[in-house]
Amino acid sequence: MLVASEFASSSLDDIKAALAGGTLTFYSVARPVNADHPVDRSGKLAAFTFATPAFATPSEDGSEVPSFVDAAVKAGEVGTPGFARAVTADGKTVADFSVGPGTREIKLAEVSCSPGAPVKVVKFTFNPEGGWPERPDYYDAHPRPGYSLPKVR
Repeated sequence: MLVASEFASSSLDDIKAALAGGTLTFYSVARPVNADHPVDRSGKLAAFTFATPAFATPSEDGSEVPSFVDAAVKAGEVGTPGFARAVTADGKTVADFSVGPGTREIKLAEVSCSPGAPVKVVKFTFNPEGGWPERPDYYDAHPRPGYSLPKVR
């Protein structure tokens, strides 16, 4: 999870509360360097609206249980989801999440999207460290604007 600077000092519970009534939009790859930058090189694949409250009690495996107005939405474009951006009901960016197979934060029922095909979130976890979970050796070894260079083990 890459948190926008406005929410950087917020607790995880505060972030979950801020998402009530907000949206979670899935984009093709080319995630911005941080959540404060606009999305400009990615196609908008699908968008979910969070219910109020946005999250239920975590499941037994530790993943979150997001509450959406609709359990599935129709994809608007063709593409492979690479990240999702969560915004508040009034349009403030909260965070970007990694999406896809493997150890990503959000898993969908399908690997790719096609126009009109249903999109469904099957798993949602928070990775407060912010990196791409499957490539910490690469992603976390490069400085990001406004952040110090992480130590690579």
